Amino acid sequence: MTAQITRPDTVHASDRSWRRWGGLVVLAASLIVVVMDMTVLNVAMPDLIADLRPGAVAQLWIVDAYPVVLAGLLVPFAALADRWGRRRMLLTGFTVFGVASTLVLLADSPVTVIALRLVLGVGGAMIMPTTLSLIRALFPDPAERALALSIWGATASLGAAVGPVVAGGLLEVFSWHSAFLVNVPLMVAAGIGGVLLLPESRSDRPGRIDATGVVLSVGGMVAITYAIKQLGKHGLDLPAVAVLLAGLLLMGVFVRRCLRQPEPMLAVGLFGDRVFRAGSLVALAHNTVVIALLLVASQWLQLVQGMSPLVAGAALLPLALGGLVCSPFAPAAAARFGVRTVLSGCLLLTSVGVAMLFVLPRPMPYAGVSVMLLLVGLGSSALGLGSALLMGRAPAHQSGSAAAIEEMSYDIGAVLGVAVLGSLAGMVYRAGLPDGAPDAVTESVAGAAGTSLAGTASAAYTDAFAVVGVTGAAITLAAAVVVWRWVPRDLDLSRLQH
Repeated sequence: MTAQITRPDTVHASDRSWRRWGGLVVLAASLIVVVMDMTVLNVAMPDLIADLRPGAVAQLWIVDAYPVVLAGLLVPFAALADRWGRRRMLLTGFTVFGVASTLVLLADSPVTVIALRLVLGVGGAMIMPTTLSLIRALFPDPAERALALSIWGATASLGAAVGPVVAGGLLEVFSWHSAFLVNVPLMVAAGIGGVLLLPESRSDRPGRIDATGVVLSVGGMVAITYAIKQLGKHGLDLPAVAVLLAGLLLMGVFVRRCLRQPEPMLAVGLFGDRVFRAGSLVALAHNTVVIALLLVASQWLQLVQGMSPLVAGAALLPLALGGLVCSPFAPAAAARFGVRTVLSGCLLLTSVGVAMLFVLPRPMPYAGVSVMLLLVGLGSSALGLGSALLMGRAPAHQSGSAAAIEEMSYDIGAVLGVAVLGSLAGMVYRAGLPDGAPDAVTESVAGAAGTSLAGTASAAYTDAFAVVGVTGAAITLAAAVVVWRWVPRDLDLSRLQH
C-alpha cells in the first residue's frame, strides 16, 4: 500500500477517513520523539557527567548542540521539503534520527556525544517543520485544524515529561547510553506509519533554495547561542559580546535578504501580521521557560532530593498530565471565551505556576513543586492555539515557512532557556557557595555529594531553582500582556485565512 501523491498544499476537505487522523497520530509521535530528545538528556546528565567528566562548557554544548543545529537547519530543510516532498523529508528525518540514536551506544567521550547530538539535530530539523506542514495539508478546515494542532501540541507536554520517565527507567538498569535507545523503536514505528498513512505534499510556489541564506542563518544562530552561553557563565566579556553582535548582524542580513526576494527561502513578511507574531511569541516564551525548568528541576530532584533517575522522571509527570487534560479543549474554550482570553490566560497560568518556586518554604517540598508542574502543564494548552494562529494566517503555499518559523520559535526558546536561564541558575548556585569551594563543587552540585559542603550546595541549588522560576514568571507574564495586545478581541479560529 502506498500513500497518494498530491502536489497541492492541502488534502481534499471531504476526506474524513480514519487515515487522516491516523496520519495525525504518526505526526504527533514524531513530535514526541523530537521533544523527548530535548528533555531525556536532563535525566541522563548526572550519569553522563560521572562517566565522561565533561567540563562546564562541554556540558552546555552536549545539551545545546541538538537544538542549535535543529533551529539553524529548519529554514533550509522546510524550503527543500516544499520542493522535494514533505513526506519524503519526514521519512528521511526518521532514518537519520534513528541511526544517530543507535550510534550513541558507541560514544565514549564528550566530543563524540556532541557530534552525535549534532546529527540528531539534523534529523530533527527534517522532522519538525514537515509535521506542521502535513497537518495543514491533512486538515484544511480551520476549526478542525485547530483541534488537530491542539492534540499535536498536547504531545509536546507528553514528550517533555514522559522522556525523563523512560530514560529514568532505562538508567535504573543500563548506562546513560541507553537513554537514547528509546528513539529507535519509535522512529521505526513512525516510519512504517508514515509510509502507510501520510500523503505526499508539496508547495505549488516553493521558496528558493538560497545557499547564502543557509550560511547566514546557521552562522548567526550558532554565534548568538555561543555568545549568550559565554556571557551567562563569565559575565560581561568583550569577545563574547563581539560574537553576539556578529551573530545578530548575520541574522539581520539574512532577514533583509529574504525581504528582498519575491519567493524567499523563509517568508519573513509573515511577521507583518500581529496575529502571526502572537502565535510565534507563545511558542518562544513557553519553550524558553519550560525547557529551562525541566533542566533545573530534573537535576534538583536527583541531586538535592536524592531521587533515582526513574523516580525523578515520574516526579515530572504532572506537567504532562496538565497538558494532556486541557489541550484538546482549548479550541472549544477559545470559541466560548475568545482566542485572546484563552491564549493570555494560559500564559498567565504558567507565570503563576513557576512563580510558586520563589515563595515555597525551604527546604522546598516536592508537593509544592508538583503543583507548579501541573499549573505549567495546564498553561501549555496555549501551544495548540498558537500553532493554529501561525498555520492559519499563512497562505497555503507558505505553510512550510510558517512551520519553520514556529519550530524556530520552539527551538530558539529551548536554546535561550538553557543558555540564559541555565546559566543564571549556575551563577546563583555559585554565588551561594563559600569562597574557596573546590572546583568540583562549583561546577555541579553533584561534586558536593559526601562532603561537608553538601548541605550548603543543596541550599544554593534550591535558591537557583527558585530564581529560574521567578525569572520564567516574568517572561511568561510579559508574553501574556503582548499577546493580549496583538490578538483582536473578536478573532475567530474558524475564520482564519486558509
